[in-house]
Amino acid sequence: MDDSSRAFLTGILTVAALLILPAYFALASEAPKQVVKQESNSAESKERSLKPTTAETDKKKPNTSNNNNRMPEEQATQGRRATEAQGPSMDMNQQLIGGDSFVQRTKNPEFLKTRNEIVEKIKARRAEEFSKKVPVDIKVTMPDGNVLEKCKDGTPFQAWKTSPYDVAVAISQGLADSSVVARVTYEKYVDDYDPVQDGSAGADIMELEEGQEEEEESSSDKSMLWDMTRPLVGPVEKLEFLKFANDPEAKTVFWHSSSHIMGEALERLFGNKLTVGPPLANGFFYDSYMGKDNLREDDYKAVEQEVGKIAKQKQKFERVVITKDEALELFADNPFKVQILTTKVPDGSRTTIYRCGDLIDLCRGPHISHTGKVKAFAATQISATNWLGDTDNDSLQRIYGISFPDKKQLKVWKENMEKAKERDHRRIMAKQELVFFHELSPGSAFWLPHGNRIYQKLIEFIRKQYWDRGYDEVTTPNMFNLDLWHKSGHAMHYKENMFCFDVEGQEFAMKPMNCPGHCLMFDSRIRSYRDLPLRLADFGVLHRNELSGALTGLTRVRRFAQDDAHLFCREDQITQEVKAALEFMKFVYDIFGMTYKLELSTRPKKALGDKELWDKAEASLALAMDDFAGKGNWRVNPGDGAFYGPKIDIKVMDAMDRVHQCATIQLDFQLPIRFDLKYTTDSKEEGKQFARPVMVHRAMLGSVERMFAVLCEHWGGKWPLWCSPRQLMIVPVHNRFNDYCETVRAKFHQAGFYVDVDTSKNTFQKKVRNAQLAQYNYQLVVGETEQTNESVNVRNRDNKVEGEIKVDELVAKLKTALEEYK
Repeated sequence: MDDSSRAFLTGILTVAALLILPAYFALASEAPKQVVKQESNSAESKERSLKPTTAETDKKKPNTSNNNNRMPEEQATQGRRATEAQGPSMDMNQQLIGGDSFVQRTKNPEFLKTRNEIVEKIKARRAEEFSKKVPVDIKVTMPDGNVLEKCKDGTPFQAWKTSPYDVAVAISQGLADSSVVARVTYEKYVDDYDPVQDGSAGADIMELEEGQEEEEESSSDKSMLWDMTRPLVGPVEKLEFLKFANDPEAKTVFWHSSSHIMGEALERLFGNKLTVGPPLANGFFYDSYMGKDNLREDDYKAVEQEVGKIAKQKQKFERVVITKDEALELFADNPFKVQILTTKVPDGSRTTIYRCGDLIDLCRGPHISHTGKVKAFAATQISATNWLGDTDNDSLQRIYGISFPDKKQLKVWKENMEKAKERDHRRIMAKQELVFFHELSPGSAFWLPHGNRIYQKLIEFIRKQYWDRGYDEVTTPNMFNLDLWHKSGHAMHYKENMFCFDVEGQEFAMKPMNCPGHCLMFDSRIRSYRDLPLRLADFGVLHRNELSGALTGLTRVRRFAQDDAHLFCREDQITQEVKAALEFMKFVYDIFGMTYKLELSTRPKKALGDKELWDKAEASLALAMDDFAGKGNWRVNPGDGAFYGPKIDIKVMDAMDRVHQCATIQLDFQLPIRFDLKYTTDSKEEGKQFARPVMVHRAMLGSVERMFAVLCEHWGGKWPLWCSPRQLMIVPVHNRFNDYCETVRAKFHQAGFYVDVDTSKNTFQKKVRNAQLAQYNYQLVVGETEQTNESVNVRNRDNKVEGEIKVDELVAKLKTALEEYK
């Protein structure tokens, strides 16, 4: 399954989420009801996500009466981004609010000084509160189990005094300096710590920022991101130091801080009224109000220079807790911040701001310790947008940026961006005449002969592995009565993304995924434990009603196929099946020349099923990953599993170091329950004659269409011989050798190669050059000598001459290359 499949599956939520289900393998007579939540990565849905929910969500006030107990779940959400549904709704009645808050560009506007004066008064109030805190000795446990108790100078670690930075220094100064942020799991909080008073409880009021994916908190994951310089507030069960180079959360924090630095530059240079500035998967942006003015490309240099100055000043990121009234006073000159505060922050509550230099901004954090951590920055793009993504609201200016802790990384990034432009699959597939789209069937690719050759080769590649690895390929219908999707749970809230239609008074839909059909297939007859594992693979055509604005080349389409397979197995077979799937994955991506990283996503808060079953399943996956990759060569992604089971996320890196999530391995406890799937056991004991199978969703390519696009850009249109649509071009040095060229062509064609002959009137040099530009893997040059010797003279598309070789010998040599996927 591809990314959209995973989003599709994980979109299913349930009313029974908080109920304790009977033991999974005990047969249930009736499947539990579920509530499905729609998720989408489409452009339209991202714009909609800027608008807070119209319904307020009641929040329970954290119970702080007994902080010696383990941390309540409400408190565990601090340090993580909350979802927009967790806070009050935004008042959308007032459309244009910017007014004359920005009139003209003003360097170092007066509000910077005024705002800083107010913050100093607020800090004095908080300092008085802080002075009443009682430092107590604490212990800090590291991931390897080592327990630390003292700073480098021998003084004991204490709550309210010791920060993660101090702990890191006690280990090594290099660790302290290279760490971006800490991940803290508390045993408990000290008695005088209250997340409400600390501005940490409840929703992140800036969650209306675009680019933040909604995440479900895990009841089993009490970890939180914590500023390196922020004092700890209790004994630590586990402290982790995250670095930019190898942790995505560290990158997120680094880029979020960089966004603040860029915002400071915008305020200093032009006096912009800042709105929101979130991190993205690869960089960040900041939206700001400039009245009738707008950002221009010639502003790039000024912004980059100002960011450089700010970085050199090594301005500290200061976290300050403020009340709602203090915040309203602080941001009185910014109508956008005022609207956020009045609609998202409850009266009488507290929130937090961060200050670096002149910038003061509403923010949950965390952030890097100081601006000097940003060694390289580039402004990358400007565009217009609207407040909250609504075109009836104020027009805003958006500026994108990228930053790194090392100048070399920025250089590599720029080189990769240039490569990405050249390698854009939409450009290549048009130039090589592989695929096109038409407005009469939006989101559905027209595969031209040469493009279809690649498409079919990818399917044949996987199909050959199915044969070798014990899979059975099946074909299921393209349309089903909607009752199937109600039974599976997918129709509840995803119906609008399905192509539905009436058939003789009943509602049908085109299938958007294969798994419910495979459940019907499993249930088509009585199954025995001897039949398992049952591996069903399906290249069936799928349809999803993606919004038109979200359609992007082959990466998001409406009609596609997957190398989709579902493994039905016994509980004791999970480890072996998962390990075999991982080995399958490795084989595939080794052939593609792509590296990968593995993550085990564990039980989320809204998981279904007994915790004991989840623990067993996670242990089975962990054992398989240890056997496959070795201990320490994969990481845990706590609480990020699907509600129906844990999963292995496989992040693959292409030639430009971009990350793609194409392959996936997911355990599913719920569909077998919903479809009442069972098999006969070898037990004669009453109540144990039947058992429930475990279902494993897995895909190697994901969407074939999307993988085509990924490989097109990864290889830059230089397809390897085994899947190339243009493998051989025969080039005669003179037209009197055309007949021999046809003889050679027929021999290679009979052997299964894609071969052409250039009999045009172009010069010999032009013919060779055209073949190389068209990305023929080899040009076979034919002249008098070759005709006499029944040979060809070989040169590759990089113009390297490999010399003369007999035709039959070359056929055999290239056949071997095909078999080895060269």
